[in-house]
Amino acid sequence: MNSTPAAKPMAAAASPDAKGVIQIDDLHKYYEMGETRVHALRGVSLQMERGEFLAIMGASGSGKSTFMNILGCLDKPSAGRYLLEDTDVSKHDKKALALIRNQKIGFVFQGFNLLARTTALENVELPTLYTRIDQAERGKRASEALALVGLANRSEHFPSQMSGGQQQRVAIARALVNRPSILLADEPTGNLDSRTSVEIMEIFQNLNDQGLTIVLVTHENDIAQYAKRVLVFRDGKIRKDEPITHRPSAAEVLRTLPALED
Repeated sequence: MNSTPAAKPMAAAASPDAKGVIQIDDLHKYYEMGETRVHALRGVSLQMERGEFLAIMGASGSGKSTFMNILGCLDKPSAGRYLLEDTDVSKHDKKALALIRNQKIGFVFQGFNLLARTTALENVELPTLYTRIDQAERGKRASEALALVGLANRSEHFPSQMSGGQQQRVAIARALVNRPSILLADEPTGNLDSRTSVEIMEIFQNLNDQGLTIVLVTHENDIAQYAKRVLVFRDGKIRKDEPITHRPSAAEVLRTLPALED
């Protein structure tokens, strides 16, 4: 598969003074399991600037999934503060959180979650149905998003007519169509072979180079190295927060990998 061509960014436009995207202060999360209280997050604090590319790692039960759910406004903290573009979302109700998810956050998951009887273009358009964007603009944005991930010529294909890597590209395009402030990717290469995984990381690096803020959850250390910064969770706390040195270029790595045989 050829490398993804450059295209114009789909990220939301930022005001000149807007730098910080995420500010998290002393975040705690408790779960009640019968008579047992599980302390899943234990005073997590984090700041992310616009244009960062963050990888989150940690063993099962470390707190990384809980943290990701709160980051994506899928869950609320028990205590602490979460500012997303200077808006305190930690106190929002479910309806307000749903609106924020639709407008400000793009999601990419390990499972592609595409509708089987719907074309690539129609799958990408889906998030726009919950906005006030008119039909012509929905189609335009969906086409632009598909072009951005190198699938402009596959817009009328169904998921069954595409490889796993192509389906994940469609899922990425769907996450971009509403021009989010932040892209959250949860194990996006978990179902993919080694070469296709690097192709997906090339797309993320290209998007990040164009200014999109990305948070990637992965258990694969080699995948995390394509980010710019890595967090390691253990026992509900951030145990390591370091910049990634000697960061590989996915485009250069691809040139060294053999093409996959059918």
